[in-house]
Formats: sequence, C-alpha cells, structure tokens
Amino acid sequence: MKKILIADDNAELRENIAEVLADAGYFTDFAANGKEAAQKAAETDFDIVLLDMLMPVMKGAEALVEIKKSRPSAKVIVMTAFSTIENAVDIIKKGASDYIAKPFKIEQLLTIVRREIEESGFEKDIGNIDLDRVLNTLSNPIRRNIVKFLQRNKEMRFMELNRELALEDHTKLVFHLRILKEAGISTQDKNKNYMLTQEGQRVFQCLTLIENYLMSR
Repeated sequence: MKKILIADDNAELRENIAEVLADAGYFTDFAANGKEAAQKAAETDFDIVLLDMLMPVMKGAEALVEIKKSRPSAKVIVMTAFSTIENAVDIIKKGASDYIAKPFKIEQLLTIVRREIEESGFEKDIGNIDLDRVLNTLSNPIRRNIVKFLQRNKEMRFMELNRELALEDHTKLVFHLRILKEAGISTQDKNKNYMLTQEGQRVFQCLTLIENYLMSR
C-alpha cells in the first residue's frame, strides 16, 4: 500500500484529504507543521508528501528543503493558496515534484497523486537499467521500430516484423533481432514468436519518455 504524508496545519483539511486518499487505497499519516513533516519524512519512506506552504514552527519551503535532504527521491506535492508562476518555479527549484493551488478539487489532487506515484515507479525501473547499453542498442532506428512493434502487438513472427519494417534484405532483421536479444530486450517463445522481455517493456517506456521530451522542445 502506497504511503502518503499530509502536512497541513488545518486539521479539518487533513482529515478530509486523508478520507479521500484512504478510499482510493492509500495509507496516510499527518503532520501539523513543517518541522513535524520533515521529521516524519526522515523516519518513514513516504511515496508522496503533500506539503502546505504556510505552516507554523517551520514554513513549507524550509520543510521541503529538509525533506529533500533526508529523502532525495521523495515526491513532494506542494499545496499553496498563492499560486503564481514565480512561486511555482521557486518550489520546483527547491525539489517539489508538482504543486496544486488551494482551493482544489479532490479529483484534481488524486490525478496528481496517481501520476506522481506512476512516475516514481517508472524512475525506479529506469534506475535498474544499464542506460548506456540501452541507448547504444536503440541508437539504430530499425531496432527502435522493432521495440515499438513488439510493444504494440505483444508477439510477432519474423515475417510479420519484416513486412512492417519493409526490409528487402532479411539478414538485416536477423542481425537487429540478435542485438536486441543479446541486450535482454527481446526474446522468443517456443513457437518462435518474438516479444519484449520485462526489461524490454521498461526500455520501451524509457524510449517513449525520451521521444516525448524531444518532441516538446
């Protein structure tokens, strides 16, 4: 069960958020001020920290810095009533993953929480990948397309792949499939169907992330 720390000095708001998150299947804990939030985050590896900016004892911005010191990979979503571009840029620089302006709709908060947890899992998967080897393997456009076809179709025969790639020389496909197989990205079942391995599926996610980033530039 994913763990979420709710840090806000408004007890009613904390309880309301906790109720919604519990209904969505999350475990929640509370902090009434920034110092308590930083201490709890240091003691427990929360998947998400919901952090209000205006709290007693220690402000949210200070708590954010402390949380990132003890938990560099922590996903911190800042809750603020003062949402401006300048404020958003500042809190992102301090390590926040995202922010949400008060008052907010619960569904909006749930959407951000789900996205951050999904990204967190993806980042952990990427951390287990030999990125240099993967980038070298995917440097060839034919191999990138093979990965995409196998992800989309789940499994494919040799001639199906060759038809999709429109390769006149079949030996090229044999070569590229061997490279992907040696890299642990693809494999074959007993019926000689080609498919992605679990690492191959993570590689596809990595490839998609990189392509989306480049397209947005």
